Amino acid sequence: MTATRARKVLLAAPRGYCAGVDRAVIAVEKALEQYGAPVYVRHEIVHNKYVVKTLEKKGAIFVEETAEVPEGNIVIFSAHGVAPVVHEEARRGRLATIDATCPLVTKVHKEAVRFAKEDYDILLIGHEGHEEVIGTSGEAPDHIQLVDGPDDVANVEVRDPDKVVWLSQTTLSVDETMETVGALKNKFPNLLSPPSDDICYATQNRQTAVKKMGAAADLVIVVGSKNSSNSVRLVEVALGAGAKDAHLVDYAEEIDEAWLEGVGTVGVTSGASVPEILVEGVLEWLAARGYDDVETVTAAEESITFSLPKELRRDLRAEAAAAVDAAEG
Repeated sequence: MTATRARKVLLAAPRGYCAGVDRAVIAVEKALEQYGAPVYVRHEIVHNKYVVKTLEKKGAIFVEETAEVPEGNIVIFSAHGVAPVVHEEARRGRLATIDATCPLVTKVHKEAVRFAKEDYDILLIGHEGHEEVIGTSGEAPDHIQLVDGPDDVANVEVRDPDKVVWLSQTTLSVDETMETVGALKNKFPNLLSPPSDDICYATQNRQTAVKKMGAAADLVIVVGSKNSSNSVRLVEVALGAGAKDAHLVDYAEEIDEAWLEGVGTVGVTSGASVPEILVEGVLEWLAARGYDDVETVTAAEESITFSLPKELRRDLRAEAAAAVDAAEG
C-alpha cells in the first residue's frame, strides 16, 4: 500500500498589499467618508476584483475616462498613475482631483521628465497597454519608446546610441527585466541606468519569497486578478523557480480540486493588490482538504508606509481644525 504524502502549505512572506496599494485604497475610503458618495475613480484603483467591488458597494464609481465624470465632481486617479493630459482633462472638466498614484510610480514619471529634458532617448521596459506604461509614456511621448521584453530589443532604434537610458514599469519580473537590460546593453554599450532600480521593493520581495518556496512546492497558488501585472509575474516566477504547477485565482472557489492530485506541498502567495482576507479564504479551503500544516517562508520584512495624497490630507486637516474651532467656540 502506498503511503499518503504529508500535506503542508508554504505561505510566502511578504505577500499581499504593498504600501502604494494600501494608500490608494484608504484614499478612496477616506474620500467617501469626507465628501460622501459618489466619488469617481478613473480606472480600477488597484487591479483586484474584490477591492473594486467592495469600494463600489461603499459608493465609489469607476470610470474608464475622465470625460465620464460629471462636471464639478471629485475624481481619484488610480495607483498606476496618469499622463499629464489626464490632469489637463480634469481641469477642463472642472473636476477636483485626488492623485493616488503610488509614489514609486511618480518617481519613474519624474525620471522620464528629467531625461526627456536632457534630450535622451528613453527605453521604457514594460507591457503595452498597461495603465502604468500609458501614464509614464505620456510624460514624454516624443522621447519614450516601449520595449516589451528581451525579444523586442531587436526592433529598438535610437537617435544617438551614446544618449540612451532605460526605465521600467514597477511591477515586472525582476529576472526578465534584467535580461532585457542585458540585451539592450549589448546593443547600446553606453546605455544609462536609472538612478535607482525602478522595479518596486514590494514586487521584488514577493518574487524573492516565491523563488524561496517554489522549488519545494508541487503546486503554487497565487491569489490575484488576471489584470494584475505583478500577480501574473508571480505565477511565472514560481514555475521558473521549480514549482511543478502554478495557478492564479481571485477566490478560493476558483481552485480546481484536480490540481491537488498527487500534491504534497502547496505554496501560497498573493499579489501586491490583494487583501489578506482572500488569502485566508484559500488557507481555509486547503485546510478543509487536509492541508492544515502551514509554514511561513519569509524573504524580507516590510515597514514602508506612504502618507495619503496631499489633496486629501489638506481637507482632512481643514475639517479637524474646524472641529476644534467649533468645540472652543
